[in-house]
Amino acid sequence: MPVIKPTCVRDLKLRVNLADVVSRMVTLRKAGGARLKGLCPFHNEKTPSFHVDADKGFYKCFGCGKAGDAITFVRETEQLNFTEAIEALGKRFGIVIEYEEGSGGPSTADRTLRQEVFDLHEVAADHFFQAFKAHDATGDFMRSLWMEQRKFPAELADEFKIGAVDADGGGLGGALLRRKFSEEALRRCGLFFIYDDAAITLPALRPRFRGRLMIPIRDHQGRVCAFTARQTTLTPDDDPAREAKYVNSPETPVFTKGNLLFNLDRARTQVGEGKPFVMVEGQLDALRCWSVGLKTAIAPQGTSITESQLVLLRRYHTQVECFFDSDAAGQKAALRFLPMALKAGLEVRFLTLAGASKLDPDLLFLESGPERAHEVYRGLNRETAMAFACRAALPEVAGASPEAKSRAAQSVFEIIANAESEVSRSEFVNETAAHLRLPVAALQRDFQGFSARPGRPAAARPAGEPTFPPPAQAAASHTPEQHLLMLLLHFEALGPPLSASLPHDWIDTGHVAGALLNRFIAEFEQNNWPGRDHLETLLESDAERALIATLLFETPAIDDPAKVAAEGLRQLRARALEPELRKIELALATPGADGDSDPISLLKRRSEIQRQLRQPISLPANF
Repeated sequence: MPVIKPTCVRDLKLRVNLADVVSRMVTLRKAGGARLKGLCPFHNEKTPSFHVDADKGFYKCFGCGKAGDAITFVRETEQLNFTEAIEALGKRFGIVIEYEEGSGGPSTADRTLRQEVFDLHEVAADHFFQAFKAHDATGDFMRSLWMEQRKFPAELADEFKIGAVDADGGGLGGALLRRKFSEEALRRCGLFFIYDDAAITLPALRPRFRGRLMIPIRDHQGRVCAFTARQTTLTPDDDPAREAKYVNSPETPVFTKGNLLFNLDRARTQVGEGKPFVMVEGQLDALRCWSVGLKTAIAPQGTSITESQLVLLRRYHTQVECFFDSDAAGQKAALRFLPMALKAGLEVRFLTLAGASKLDPDLLFLESGPERAHEVYRGLNRETAMAFACRAALPEVAGASPEAKSRAAQSVFEIIANAESEVSRSEFVNETAAHLRLPVAALQRDFQGFSARPGRPAAARPAGEPTFPPPAQAAASHTPEQHLLMLLLHFEALGPPLSASLPHDWIDTGHVAGALLNRFIAEFEQNNWPGRDHLETLLESDAERALIATLLFETPAIDDPAKVAAEGLRQLRARALEPELRKIELALATPGADGDSDPISLLKRRSEIQRQLRQPISLPANF
């Protein structure tokens, strides 16, 4: 693995604005002074507690405790290691990354696999797009399919980089070989069928997609990570998936179907007050919505919706309108979606059209045209989550027997139990009572009994919600070690006198703050302290980086740091010496209990400890 020069890391931190990095995933708003805030990308929340200080270069969530700098943010949100995160930032912001001499540097062969597969997919997307635009048999056929049969505008194909591949595979293998992508990337990109023991030559690269319309799939950051391939009359008979109308790329190092939502990279920038996400079933539904001006449409990747997708959605906005087909399959998908949406803390509405036996977003907007699309969309009925659940459980309430209503209520209870708060659950029960025409008090008692059944969780925890530290860990934040560590970071001139006054055996290194304090004191002793802006080489874990970011995020209001440091030293001294003093007192009170104890030696040691404990602690005057 190439080693990046520390000077390069420092330069990158200085040149990259943290707000620019974070705003790719989090909508940030002014929070006073130089601070920005938004909804935390690491846990579910409704009130923004994620703060960014671009001047200091650190972020901090006051809800879940996550903290760090631009590198940490990219590492945690994109699942990259330290080197990969720096390389990604360098590429994103046009910064040349420098490597230690002899460490290898980033050649094609040793680039990180994830980044190389992303690069490969960008090349493939452009290759397919050029085939779609080409004036030949394949290009002419696919453009006719797109514009004349599906009635999509040509500009939409340009915007989404719609592609085409002929019945032979379109020469993609040769194009990628000429770009010298690594064997591992070619094997694992999902675009080819390759025998395990086959050498990577052009004949071995058997195209997965042939004779199909190609739709690039982008992750929430806009990177092409896979493709959906639409069957056409050009799809050859020997295609293994010939009968499948749509075929997705297989899962790869950069693509997991259950973690992505189609068009989220664009839609997340369009949502806001009065502009919820619109969840549709398929990619062409989402494309149709976009083409008529409904810019917040998103779709799962041809599979059932997952909790991971909804947690990702929740980072950007809490409101979602479900716009599924009104057929049996669409209604079944909506019922699967609802409990997961409540668990993720989303506010859900279901779109219906009065008097329509079948509601298909693609056909609805195709028939209305762009001119009337907004009017049609606003004219749809918006059914609440409980109204939809009650209608699904009991389509005809009027004349229903008490037993039928009770069974319907139990069915709805299964959905309500997923809601993230007790207030939400109580309100949902009240609404259910109104829809099923049942007494509210009776239904609340029934829900309490339902919730108390053995084996049922007391309350739902939203998917992806963090586990907060237990009391023992939380207490570590109040230790003298953490206070002294904070002082070292904000008042670096304290370092030399502290290192001269603090024995290492007074420090509890069993927690992160103690381990860091012990390490930093040693750096000051050796006169090797790099400065608080260049600590990366001293940090050994993500927990240490998070703690340092947390301590640097807030500047403490301390008038006399030396006095505060002296009090910290006093506490550490007392913690180290008082247990020994109590042990000596016990030995003197029970003579003979320990045959090896010399009373004279014990008395001398007691006097020494008592003297040390009485002695005032002051830092050297040269501070």
